[in-house]
Amino acid sequence: MKDRKKVLIIDDHPLFREGLKSIVESHREIEVAGEAGNARSGMEMIRKLKPDLAIVDISLPDKNGINLTKEILESYPDMKILIVSMHAKIDYISEAFQAGAKGYIAKDSASDRLIQGIETVLSNDYFLDSSVSHQVVEKLMQFPVKQAKIADNEYGKLTPREQEVMRLLAEGTAPKEIADQLCISPKTVENHRANIMKKLDIHSTMELVKYAARLGLIDLDLWKE
Repeated sequence: MKDRKKVLIIDDHPLFREGLKSIVESHREIEVAGEAGNARSGMEMIRKLKPDLAIVDISLPDKNGINLTKEILESYPDMKILIVSMHAKIDYISEAFQAGAKGYIAKDSASDRLIQGIETVLSNDYFLDSSVSHQVVEKLMQFPVKQAKIADNEYGKLTPREQEVMRLLAEGTAPKEIADQLCISPKTVENHRANIMKKLDIHSTMELVKYAARLGLIDLDLWKE
C-alpha cells in the first residue's frame, strides 16, 4: 500500500478543526499529520512534519491566511495550499490564488467538498468551490488587488485582525455580526474599529467604505447600509 498523503490543518476554531479532521480521515489515502490554531504554530508544524498539503483558514489570530500562504510557499514552493474560509467574495479568492494557493473552499460547504478539493489540489490542479472554471481562476490571478493594497502604507499599518474587521465594516456588516463571525466580543470589535479609524485618519463609516473601495477591498454594488 502506498504512503498516505499528509495533511496539516491550520484553523483557530477547535470544533471546526475536529470536523475537518473527521472528514479527512474518512479517506483511506489521506491522513491528518497535525493541526494548529494560529499561523506561528502552523509554520512550526510545517517545518517539523513537511505535509503534502496544508488546509489554511484566512482568519487567523496572529496573521491572515493569505500572508501565511506566501510565507509557506517561500520556504516550501512545492507544498499545496487549500484555503478554507467563511468568506466567498472575489477579492479574497483572487488574493488566495495570487498568493499561491491551489484551492479555495467556503466553510459552509467544506463537509461536502473538502475531499474533492484535497484530491484536486494534490493532483496539482486548481479547485474553486463554485462553477468557476480553471481559466477564470487564471484570470483572477491577474487582478491587481494585491498590488494596490501593498502600495498603500496606511493599510499596511493595520494588524491582520484589524484588516479583517475593516473589510467586514466596509461591507456593511453590523458589529454584532462581526463579533459572531470572528468569535470575539462586540467590545473588541468596537476597539478594533476605533484603532482602524485612528490609524487611517478616517472619521465616518462612509469614508471607510470609500477607502476600502479605492483599494479594491469591496464591491460597492454589493454594499448594504
